[in-house]
Amino acid sequence: MIKRILLALLLAIGALVVAVAGKTWLTPSRQIAVAPVAKSADSAVDAEAAAKRLSGAIVLRTVSSADDPTLNAAEFDKLHLLLAQLYPKLHATLKKEVIGQHALLYTWVGTDAKAPPIALMAHQDVVPIASGTEKSWTQDPFSGLVQDGYIWGRGTMDNKGNLLSQMEAIEMLIGSGFQPKQTVYLIAGDDEEVNGLRGAKPIAELLKSRAVRLSWVLDEGLAVIDGVIGGLDKPAALVGLAEKGYGTFFLSLDAAPGHSSMPPPHSAIGTMGAALARLENDPMPASIGGVAGEMFATLAPEMKGISRVMLSNLWLTTPLVKSQLEKNPSTNATLRTTTALTILQAGNKDNVLPGHVDAAVNFRLLPGDSLASVEAHMRKALGDDAIQVKSYAGNAEPSPISPTDSAGYRAIQQTLRQQFPEAVVAPGLMTAATDSRHMSIVSDAIYRFSPLRLGPQDLGRFHGTNERISVANYAEMIQFYRQLLINASGPIGPSPAL
Repeated sequence: MIKRILLALLLAIGALVVAVAGKTWLTPSRQIAVAPVAKSADSAVDAEAAAKRLSGAIVLRTVSSADDPTLNAAEFDKLHLLLAQLYPKLHATLKKEVIGQHALLYTWVGTDAKAPPIALMAHQDVVPIASGTEKSWTQDPFSGLVQDGYIWGRGTMDNKGNLLSQMEAIEMLIGSGFQPKQTVYLIAGDDEEVNGLRGAKPIAELLKSRAVRLSWVLDEGLAVIDGVIGGLDKPAALVGLAEKGYGTFFLSLDAAPGHSSMPPPHSAIGTMGAALARLENDPMPASIGGVAGEMFATLAPEMKGISRVMLSNLWLTTPLVKSQLEKNPSTNATLRTTTALTILQAGNKDNVLPGHVDAAVNFRLLPGDSLASVEAHMRKALGDDAIQVKSYAGNAEPSPISPTDSAGYRAIQQTLRQQFPEAVVAPGLMTAATDSRHMSIVSDAIYRFSPLRLGPQDLGRFHGTNERISVANYAEMIQFYRQLLINASGPIGPSPAL
């Protein structure tokens, strides 16, 4: 009897090993084969000259404000004048409209009026330099200095680099006599960093009022990352199919103020702090599914060793993989709606018990969750009805998930395989908010990708210290947008897998 049990166990283990090995080694690559791009004089980028033009835009301090739409208005005016000077062919060919204060909408009319239009997006505004960090910058953050192979300054990565590389590409194409088949819209908001309510949102509403339906949209987002994903010895070009929702809730608690020499058992600060601790210790559930599941399924065949085995067999390994991914903040953010305690304010004197406490909690919502479900979770976790909750006016639901079988995704995928041939192209989830979320009223296919090369040391430069981009990578960005517009105008059918 024992022998039979052992034999059955061995057979089961053997079958499991065969199933795991088969799933690991027989799962085909999802990468497409593409013809290389023919080099020509028209496609050559003068990288140093382009870098100098970007430098001129970086010195303009186009910092946006949620409260004051007129803040730095003169800097935005200077940027508009600079763009007109730098890209005369673009401004002579495309129709330019200024929406609201300084948002820009350009229209490049295509040769085929029946072809569904597309849109490229970027934004003009930048975030301020965090107070007290100015001396930590290697170069002045608004110098635009081109030195040691890099363009330095706020906006090089987020997001003037995208805006000007798009314009560089269009200027080149117009100069070579190219005209797109479909109409191309170039959208450049002026308040993306403060939720895009005055720029991208009105532009989307304007397009809708004109009965414009976009075939696809490409905005800033994920990038070509190298050395970030364990088990992958190639760069990964991740194209965001969706972005997480944005939910900030302001909390307040009132209590009787008093003298610190006679404190009650539970002060206002202690009560709020305990509630926030309960919330932080009760995160929303994690799941390897949706966009994250698609990303891992695409990356798995390209991986090496145990990483390939684990990600190729999520039917068996999900609990272990999930527990490992949850340990890293960046990968954890792809699996769940995250909870971030961002503000806590109370008191103004060391010997006075405050009678009022304010706090703020920011959630980034996974597609599938909603602002209503997150608020319900938050209230339950806080466990205190005395805490008042107010929603931020700029909150937004998670975006819809864009398809991977659309003309837009195929064009982006093809272009990436041509311009970054060593990279693995895979879908991904954008964990931050972009202006593209406002475009869901005019398109069902919205993608989030910036042709930036990023290593582990570069991720903290977004909104951080020493923001910069290499001159070589900036030339690649220009080439990417140029080739993307060419590919979008040509026939893009299914390509054979590698």
